[in-house]
Order: sequence, then C-alpha cells, then structure tokens
Amino acid sequence: MSDSVAVVWDDALLGYTMGGDHPLHPVRLDLTMRLADGLGVLATDRLQVLRPTPADVDLLTRVHDPAYLEAVKRAPADPRVGHGLGTADNPVFEGMYDAAALITGGSVLAAEQVHSGRAQHAVNISGGLHHAMRDRASGFCVFNDAAVAIQWLLDQGHDRIAYLDLDVHHGDGVQAVFYDDPRVLTVSIHQTPLTLFPGTGFPEETGDPEKALGSAVNLALPNGTDDSGWLRAFHAVVPSVLKAFAPEILVTQCGCDAHHEDPLADLALTIDGQRASYRAVHDLAHEICDGRWIALGGGGYGLVRCVPRAWTHLIAEAAGARLEPATEIPESWREDVVRRGLRARPPTHMTEGGYTGFAHWDPFTESRVDRAIGRTRNAAFPYFGLDPDDPRD
Repeated sequence: MSDSVAVVWDDALLGYTMGGDHPLHPVRLDLTMRLADGLGVLATDRLQVLRPTPADVDLLTRVHDPAYLEAVKRAPADPRVGHGLGTADNPVFEGMYDAAALITGGSVLAAEQVHSGRAQHAVNISGGLHHAMRDRASGFCVFNDAAVAIQWLLDQGHDRIAYLDLDVHHGDGVQAVFYDDPRVLTVSIHQTPLTLFPGTGFPEETGDPEKALGSAVNLALPNGTDDSGWLRAFHAVVPSVLKAFAPEILVTQCGCDAHHEDPLADLALTIDGQRASYRAVHDLAHEICDGRWIALGGGGYGLVRCVPRAWTHLIAEAAGARLEPATEIPESWREDVVRRGLRARPPTHMTEGGYTGFAHWDPFTESRVDRAIGRTRNAAFPYFGLDPDDPRD
C-alpha cells in the first residue's frame, strides 16, 4: 500500500452555495485550502491534490431514490418539488444538482484512492453531508456523499466499514442508510438530541433489531462539554467499539461545529481539542485497519476562526506534517479575510491555548459527561462482547 495522501479539491466545489448567506457558506472551504497552502501543508512530499468528477446516476442511486434525483434536477425551475427542498435549511439554488454530485464524486474518489492502495489516507473537506436521506434533503445536505462512498466500498467487496462521525450533530442520514446492514458500523459523538437538530442519536439507537443489532453506537454529550470532557468521552467509547468491530477501512466525518464559537450548537471545544481528535482518529486508523482512512468534512459555521484552522490541522495530520499549535498564520491570509469583508476577526495562530489533557473514564465518577458515557456503554458494549463497567474495555 502506498503511504501517500490524497486531498480531493477543485475550485468548482465552491459552487455549493445554498443561496448566498446560508450558514454553510463555501468560503470556509476556500479559506481552508488557502491557509493549508500558505502554511506549506499542501507541499508535503506525500500529498497529492486530485480533481474530482461528478458522481453519475449509477453512483447516486446506490443510496438515493431515482425520483429524488429528478426532483433535485427540477428544483431550480420548480422550488415546490418537495423532498425537503425549498426550505430555510435546504434552499434551492442554481446548479444545485451539479454541485452536490461533484461533492459526492469527490468522496467516492477519496474512497477509490484508499480502496486501490494508491493512497493510505484521503481527505475531502467538501464532503461529509451526512443528513441527506434516501429521498429528501435535510440539514443543509442534498446528497449523502458519505453514504454513497461507503456503499461504493461495499460494492467493491469490503464487508466491514466503520463510519465515525465527529460532527456536533448526529449523523442521522448515514445511520439511516445502513441501520439494517451489519457490514457497516456507524459511530456518532454529538450534542444531545434533546437540545439540537436532528433530534436523533440517542444511545439506545443501536441498529435494526432484526438484521443488524449492534451496528450503531451513539454518544450524546451534554451542552457545554469542553475539550477534556469530549476527549474523555471519545476514549471511553470509540476505540473499544472500533477495535471490536475490526473494520477494513475507517471513514470519518470531521465536522468542526463542536467549536465553542460555533453559532449553531452548544459544545465548547477549542481548535486544540479538535486537533487532538484528529490525531486520535489517525492513530486508531493505523491501529485497526492498516491506516486506511477516509476523512470527510461536514458542519462548521465559524467560517473564519474555526473551519480553516481545524481542517488545516486535519489535512496536516493526514499528511504526516503536524503543525505546531503555536504556528503563526500568514499575514497575507489574514489580509485576505479583511479584503473579503468577512465580519469575524481573523485569528493569528493555529491554537487557542486549549487544554487537551483528560482523565480516562472509570465507573466510580459521576458527572454529566460520565452519565452520557455510561448510558452509551450500557446500551452498546454488550453487542461487542465488552463489559460496560470495565474501564479496560
């Protein structure tokens, strides 16, 4: 297997505009790639930048209903087509079908690179649109590129794919597609559905009881969870279930909207906590599946101060070129932010000074985070032959 890293990118991916002032603004992608380039991350010897092509109907219908594809095509001329389109969350925009198909093609290209062995890791920051369902748009997502890429991998003969969702919102669309498929383990760590869209992702959602019980793991964290609490919860659940499942490939959705400044959610991670999460995922990929890792983007609505820094760290982590937290952000990048008229004050360094130390979980402590951990372990661990009360599991 090659030790190279593929980053999927094309300026045309900026076409996913969602109607201009929508929170999911593509400027976050452009600023990320410009920051990664300005810091030399894209010049790393192992890294190659690949241009995607749009997913065709054959790929898209592996997950989405044909009638839904037709509705997406018609929507710019007929905004009342239904299927979740034409709402405040999912506004209709010109070129919607082509933009969503291109993002999906990018995630499938990332999957192809890892499947073929041409790359050990592959990153598509435009991907991770995890809320789209088989027959409707949802939560800013038109096509579910993550689910299409996973289904493509299954169709190539893989029979154990793990999907890990770090987004502050539950990865409901991917879970729904594979809820009855024991070949896919979906793991989501997110803000409690009691206080955040989409209102799903309770620990008791553990897979179809007749076909795939134990194929879903959900870790729902209380509002205000910070770096240390998030990392404590992650390490109390995620490594154990992934190791027990033993996937051939790890697909991660790396939404960075758990950031403390994110306007749409209520967790409290810093850039440093997110950087630590990417390192943890990278290490797990090498431990459980020979490094076969596909990293997708996702949510993140701090367009200037969060997303570019978080995902530059993600690309650097995948490329084996970790950036020192104290790295200074180029003045040219900060000036570009100002020229664009973006309201947020541009950051000056790749850190926020967040504390990423944490105490490992044990069954004898009691906090809101620990109660969330315990609920997930009790709901899911028995399906993996793990003891919910044993901190060694």
